[in-house]
Parts: sequence; C-alpha cells; structure tokens
Amino acid sequence: MPIEIRELIIRTTVTEQTGAQNGQAGNAANSAVALNEADLNLIVEIVLNILKEKTER
Repeated sequence: MPIEIRELIIRTTVTEQTGAQNGQAGNAANSAVALNEADLNLIVEIVLNILKEKTER
C-alpha cells in the first residue's frame, strides 16, 4: 500500500558572516558564479546549435 505525503516542512537557519570570513566566502562565491555562467553559456550555445541543425533538415 503506497504512502501519500500531504505536507512537507523544511526549516533552515541563515546566519550572516562578518569580517574576514565574509570576504573569503564572497570571493569563492563569485568565482563559482563566474564558472557557472561560463558553463551555462556553453550549454546554451550547444542547445541552440542542435535546434538549428534540426530545423535545417
């Protein structure tokens, strides 16, 4: 007999970093975002090329 979940509760705690920790975390986050944007641009380009090839057939 399957179990149906009707409610899901997710709790989280957010804390603000201060001082040197904040600077280091910010630099790491900016690098990760830049890398993700580059990856995303590459993926978008590949998908657009695939779609273009499909319409040319």
